[in-house]
Amino acid sequence: MAETIELTATVPEGLEGSRLDQIAAQLFPDYSRARLQIWIKSGELTVDGEAKKSREKLQSGELLELRAVVEDEERWDAESMDLDIVYEDEALLVVNKPAGLVVHPGSGNASGTLLNALLAHLPDIASVPRAGIVHRLDKDTSGIMVVAKTLAAQNSLVNQLQARTVSRVYEAVVFGSLTGGGVVRADIGRHPRQRTKMAVLAIGGKEATTHYRLIKRFNNHCHIRCMLETGRTHQIRVHMAHIKHALVGDPVYAGRPRIPKGASEELINGLRGFGRQALHARKLSLIHPLSNEEVSWEIPLVDDMVKLIALLAAEDSE
Repeated sequence: MAETIELTATVPEGLEGSRLDQIAAQLFPDYSRARLQIWIKSGELTVDGEAKKSREKLQSGELLELRAVVEDEERWDAESMDLDIVYEDEALLVVNKPAGLVVHPGSGNASGTLLNALLAHLPDIASVPRAGIVHRLDKDTSGIMVVAKTLAAQNSLVNQLQARTVSRVYEAVVFGSLTGGGVVRADIGRHPRQRTKMAVLAIGGKEATTHYRLIKRFNNHCHIRCMLETGRTHQIRVHMAHIKHALVGDPVYAGRPRIPKGASEELINGLRGFGRQALHARKLSLIHPLSNEEVSWEIPLVDDMVKLIALLAAEDSE
């Protein structure tokens, strides 16, 4: 279903003489400049009942009227699926994504994704770009995600992500021994030869920063907490592999399972049988688009990672 938007605002003193698009951005901050430009051009955003060009200058007291219908953007099918909903209100939906669930349809995954489930749970979300998905988790990463239910909420969350004010905390199990915390600052881009992979690049990558902290050190592994400053594809996986501490179970960046010398049969089976990267999105904090107050949600570690950590701890105690 389409989302209908009806808003009015009067040009205040202090903005007179400014361009229509600049004033609209001030008076309707919930919507992106690109979206407002579209509405001005289509005549859905008028001045004193008349359509005007974006560059036209306005006077104080003129009335801006926004009467827009946002048509469904997604052409994917709605599919009824169980969702682990952590929180929901009129602006946001927070879900606990299980490992194995693809977030957005793509090559080889046209259905059965979180997006398909969102369209079934919230038909109106089809009018929001990407069905409200503003950030993603890899298929085999578990944990918390936020979804925007309206265009205004989507704009707010995108702006927060760009401003790097959204806090995203992950937990992971990595190979090797770390003495403490640290920061990885290394640009990430598409691998020059293997196009399905990402890589640290000296030239042509995008800025990427990951903070990590040691939670528990075992004989040959570490349980760590990671905080993203940026949000590049596969960022934690690429950065930890770059510093020679790849994630346990990562089939792309860790290679074959590394079995420590003298490991028990139980630990060997546990490491070889861990069928995904040991990465969990634990906590998410942001400014709520409606209340402008900080809110946060936290999801405890899932069972497979709890069991893996218990195996490592048991091995240490022997």
